[in-house]
Amino acid sequence: MTTATRTQLEARLPGAARAWLDEALAEAAHAAARPEDELSPYAVPAWELRFAAAGRHCGQEQADSVRTLLLSEARADSATLARLYQQGTAAERRAVLLSLPRLVDGPDALPLVEDALRTNDTRLVAAAVGPYAARHLDPHAWRHAVLKCLFTGVPVDAAAGLTRRAAGDAELARMLADYAAERTAAGREVPPDVHRVLTLTGEQLEES
Repeated sequence: MTTATRTQLEARLPGAARAWLDEALAEAAHAAARPEDELSPYAVPAWELRFAAAGRHCGQEQADSVRTLLLSEARADSATLARLYQQGTAAERRAVLLSLPRLVDGPDALPLVEDALRTNDTRLVAAAVGPYAARHLDPHAWRHAVLKCLFTGVPVDAAAGLTRRAAGDAELARMLADYAAERTAAGREVPPDVHRVLTLTGEQLEES
């Protein structure tokens, strides 16, 4: 899943939405430059209110891009990202997941990825298996993330680093073969992505 740059967004948005975006990004930049102004435990920072309202003002099609830009401009830390994820709608959670590669260097945000992978929301699953997961999920969790894509119908192309991480992975090949056997035994079609990932592991399904 990719998001638009500020320049691309400004070319797509009508005048009122562009003005709203400019104000929202300015508020986020102010919060990053002067965090002491946001210290009240009771007041929600203005940019976070904008984060929640992005779809209403800029349209649902652009909301992911607007929200990820706001998070980047605000330099949201791991604690802020976790709070926005936990309190947010599915769309807001997706934006947090999409922002992780740019904003979190280490594995601190893995609980958010793991939570998204426990859902059956395909857009959350697709966002969860991006570059951050490719860098930080351990082999066991990453294999199950690939299987989650297959279970939910998320194209395996959503899994960043798939070619690199699947190469020579005998355990992933075994799990895929078991999954294919279960579907065949139930009279169900084996998804083409199973064959594709198996090929990446260096294995293939045995002809029945």
